[in-house]
Amino acid sequence: MKKIVGVASIVLAAVVFSGSDATAGGDPLSAGAETFAAKCASCHAKDGSGNTPVGKKMAVRNLGSAEVQKQTDQQLYDVTAKGKKKMPAYEKKLSTEQITNLVAYMRSLAKT
Repeated sequence: MKKIVGVASIVLAAVVFSGSDATAGGDPLSAGAETFAAKCASCHAKDGSGNTPVGKKMAVRNLGSAEVQKQTDQQLYDVTAKGKKKMPAYEKKLSTEQITNLVAYMRSLAKT
């Protein structure tokens, strides 16, 4: 019985402390990059340029552009969460922390 409880505890700990999105105290930028790759890159491209067939068709903005980067974090959060025009809402698909991490990642795409 002790052996079963011990193994169960190890398995539970592995499940709780594992996770590839790094949102539980991990690096927000890395977590945002991972979410971006999974949820956003098909339209916005890996580099945020919007240079994809879907992105071109929908005329998505280059996320690194001055036009996008001048928006506040709250504005970027709101567009991601609530959607805008052809941009779908993600507030029911992503957690608050995931969207916040996406905003941090979008900031890293700024053109220098």
